[in-house]
Amino acid sequence: MRALFHDWPGLALKSFYWLFVLYLFLPLSLMVAVSFKDASFISFPLGNLTIDWYAKVIKDKQFLDACLYTIMIAAATTAIATVIGVWIAMLIGSLRGAAQYVAFAVACLPAVVPGMISAISLRIFITTIDLPTGTVAIILGHVVHAVPFVVVMVLTRLRSMPGNLVDAARDLGADSIVTFFRVTLPYLGPAIFGGMIFCLLLSSDDFVRTFFLGGYRPTLPMLIFARVQSGMSPEINVMATLVLVVTAVVGLYAEYLTRRSRIR
Repeated sequence: MRALFHDWPGLALKSFYWLFVLYLFLPLSLMVAVSFKDASFISFPLGNLTIDWYAKVIKDKQFLDACLYTIMIAAATTAIATVIGVWIAMLIGSLRGAAQYVAFAVACLPAVVPGMISAISLRIFITTIDLPTGTVAIILGHVVHAVPFVVVMVLTRLRSMPGNLVDAARDLGADSIVTFFRVTLPYLGPAIFGGMIFCLLLSSDDFVRTFFLGGYRPTLPMLIFARVQSGMSPEINVMATLVLVVTAVVGLYAEYLTRRSRIR
């Protein structure tokens, strides 16, 4: 009895953890289950099951176009945000004192600004510079939001880098450019890869900025939102389930590669 009383903080912590897991996975499980319902509406019990909704969604040209458009925007966002994020992280790492804290705060500001406020300000900005809504404007908005995550991950890795690696490269005759590409960049590889995965997932899931900056061609989140406006059906659940599966696979594979690269 005394041992049980002694361990109650640990038991309470475990209980809260498993309650959180249940809270997280129960809605997702219900969403996936409804995607197999053999009816054109959402209700319980499920009754007969079918995969016809999956076949219909996979053949949906609008859905496929939205997926390709989303992937294209996410790839462009990732490439641009990674280059800018690494450059800003290197710049912050070279600063000292208050300048470093100010630069870090400014670089991370887009990550803490509410999405609605960020989207409205970006819409005003592109209107001011006469940039039309559409692909370029969406990529601009996504890059602004994604860069801080690259900066944080790369800067964290950069601060753990032994200084004697750079000194050794310079003692062997390497200049700053060679040292960066042959020593610093390979060391930052796992953090850069993790930041790129963050950029991909953030861009593909960004609805608010896309809604304010997008044109007539919808991304996948906008397409799902438009379909929801006309009523919920298992078709919506199928789209969400496919997005969930792809996101989980990409995230788990990225975690596996990151762990392996760190061990090496």
